[in-house]
Amino acid sequence: MPSEPTVARVDTAVYTVPTDAPEADGTLHWDDTTLVLATVHCGEAGGIGYTYAPAATAQIIDDLLADVVVGAPALDVPRMNESMRRAVRNAGLPGVAAQAISAVDIALWDMKARLLGLPLVDLLGKARDEVPVYGSGGFTTYDADRQHRQLCDWVQEDGIPRVKIKIGESWGRQEARDRHRVARARASIGAATELYVDANGAYGVKQATRVADTLAEQGVTWFEEPVSSDHPATLAALRDRLPMEVTAGEYGYTLPYFAHLLAAGAVDCLQADATRCGGITVWLRAAALAQAGGIDISGHCAPHAHAHAAAAVPHLRHLEWFHDHVRIEQLLFDGVLDPAGGSITPGHDGAPGLGLTLRADRAEPYRVTGTGPGAKGRAGDRHG
Repeated sequence: MPSEPTVARVDTAVYTVPTDAPEADGTLHWDDTTLVLATVHCGEAGGIGYTYAPAATAQIIDDLLADVVVGAPALDVPRMNESMRRAVRNAGLPGVAAQAISAVDIALWDMKARLLGLPLVDLLGKARDEVPVYGSGGFTTYDADRQHRQLCDWVQEDGIPRVKIKIGESWGRQEARDRHRVARARASIGAATELYVDANGAYGVKQATRVADTLAEQGVTWFEEPVSSDHPATLAALRDRLPMEVTAGEYGYTLPYFAHLLAAGAVDCLQADATRCGGITVWLRAAALAQAGGIDISGHCAPHAHAHAAAAVPHLRHLEWFHDHVRIEQLLFDGVLDPAGGSITPGHDGAPGLGLTLRADRAEPYRVTGTGPGAKGRAGDRHG
């Protein structure tokens, strides 16, 4: 009887890619984005996973997680997820430790599917063939022309029937501009396209209620994190008061976080991010919590990390086709998906695992640190 395959090695790499324009939402500004890549090896097979997080995330993988995973049965992904979670107890799970676990967990699922010669969606089991997406960007730093062009590209060029822009500029101190940008967005996309907004928790309760009147006039159907999701009871009170759907969940790093949001009745649709919450293993558990409560789930950002898992849940609302992450994934990977018509089809070509292959030639100019072949320095040193 052949021996059970085990994980042989874990490598990390960190890539920092400048944005194509300054970007900001209601509570944060940035001009580059860092992708932390984990690669797990088992014989000739290798799996890749990633998260968007500080470079220090790679050091957590190297120092706290690699020894836990190496030598473990390669097919037992949930067992390794639990072992990793226990390994970061004293480091603190929420935040970069959860993101480190997420990257490795995604890589382990990718490797398992590759070992079995299956697209990951076939390993997980399909609940649907197509995964709806929504165009997401509309940063508060955009001028009118750039916002218009981005929205039109999604709607007219890609045929995506739902789009989202950022509001809550400068922690809610530019309310008049928020209102004006929402009105311009509606003018750009026409009446037939769904319009979403995301305040990233920038508003207070009374301000969010006031702004919602303008949003309703413009036909906005999705108001993401109008106030911070740190306060589920407050979010729930707004949900009862506002006409559009109230959503949150992207900052969930642990399964109990999602349980608390749902128990409070805080959201009409739960968001969860597999690159933050503990990987595909925990994302699927969050989806199960939502389904038990009669609530849809939406995948937050990093669309190619989510696509296969998203196709495996029956109550999926959609997946965020986030401008910043889509641009990076198209740059760094072969095997990216096409959102034409407003949906993607993971596994359609039969490629095993996530179907992604790192384009080392394209990625190398953006690499700042990592371990394994080609490493430039100690993980956690942003500049190598």
